[in-house]
Amino acid sequence: MPNALHTSASGEQLGPIPRELATIMRPELPSLLDEIKAEVLRAYPEYADVIAGPHGRFIHSAIEQSLTIFVDQVVRPSAPSPLRDEMIRTFGRYAAAEGRSLDTLRGTFRVGARVALRHTKKLGKRYKLSPVFMLSFADTLFAYMDQLEALASEGYLEARASAGEGPDELRRKILRLIVSGNTTPQATLVELAGRAGWRLPEELCLVALSAGARPARTALHGDMLMDLGDPQPYLLVPGAMDTGRHQALAQALAGARAAVGPTVALAGAGDSLRWARQTLGLAQAGIIKEAPVIHCADHLVTLLLMSDPALVEQLAVRELAPLQGQTATRRARLTETLRTWLATRGTAAQIGEALHIHPQTVRYRMRNLDAAFGRRLSDPDHRFATEIVLRAMHLRESATPRPAPAARATRSPARSR
Repeated sequence: MPNALHTSASGEQLGPIPRELATIMRPELPSLLDEIKAEVLRAYPEYADVIAGPHGRFIHSAIEQSLTIFVDQVVRPSAPSPLRDEMIRTFGRYAAAEGRSLDTLRGTFRVGARVALRHTKKLGKRYKLSPVFMLSFADTLFAYMDQLEALASEGYLEARASAGEGPDELRRKILRLIVSGNTTPQATLVELAGRAGWRLPEELCLVALSAGARPARTALHGDMLMDLGDPQPYLLVPGAMDTGRHQALAQALAGARAAVGPTVALAGAGDSLRWARQTLGLAQAGIIKEAPVIHCADHLVTLLLMSDPALVEQLAVRELAPLQGQTATRRARLTETLRTWLATRGTAAQIGEALHIHPQTVRYRMRNLDAAFGRRLSDPDHRFATEIVLRAMHLRESATPRPAPAARATRSPARSR
């Protein structure tokens, strides 16, 4: 009981906490509550999503109720606290549902005790409270926090027992935590991985699967994690996608498609999945050549160029403004010639060979481009920006290939100008 006589760890007989402390502490509770939340978030940043999420208001109320009951029990040691008890148990259940470790949960209460003691020491100096009183208060405070920690642990263990999570569900939870980027501590992931019988890798790659894909699990390596219930199903591959894993995945897909993200450190899992999904989308649009298993690493430039189509459109308006007055057909021919020249820096003959037109036609077009762009083509920044635009446009247009005009089958300088 907070108001009972007790003995310190050193054996010194301590007196009861004066009831006047309640009068001193009550006005301090709002600021103390804010201090505790801030310090918990600093020590355990993974709780930021919980406090900012739908349970945030409840957690705020649970801390407030715990502080209020502590002060109430200074005045009335036998004051019941059924609401506080259930709120703290519920806090433990939330921690279990979010995949937090029991050690992390218990640590939050120890942080709260340290903050409360630090805050009270400041009050002690202000009100000239005796050292014996402060020692008595510290023992009482930590005993109270032990009660809260026990209640939270009870709720946590109840939630774990009722969930009945098997290895598959645990593995899906681990996978979602890894790709969510919510700064889940590695200790938590290691604990969950141990319970699931899976080893947490230092490096990994994510694989995006086409919608509805149901790869044959028996054909996949047993250390892969998967979430096939997601609208955009995906896999996690520990380490790199080597030849053996590639072949196993291609065999397991049974007609579905997959895009393999780059191999990254554990913290980069979300990026690997994002790039894999972008690559799969570009393959489905025909921009990247289709294959059962596509590797992002082979298409990084394409990913970069196609990452923001609207921005490319804005850049195209600016960089291709000199061709705005041309007809659509003439503008297409000039931009095609300009793209080939920027890509190859070749001679008229080499560009003509690439475009299947006469070198004289190339020279004619280049004179028109010089007249239209002037010094812009000799400016490195404009030249680079123009090449980006034209490469992105070419990639987009390649998704819907058009038959070459008959005029391009000849090398006459009088045609295809």
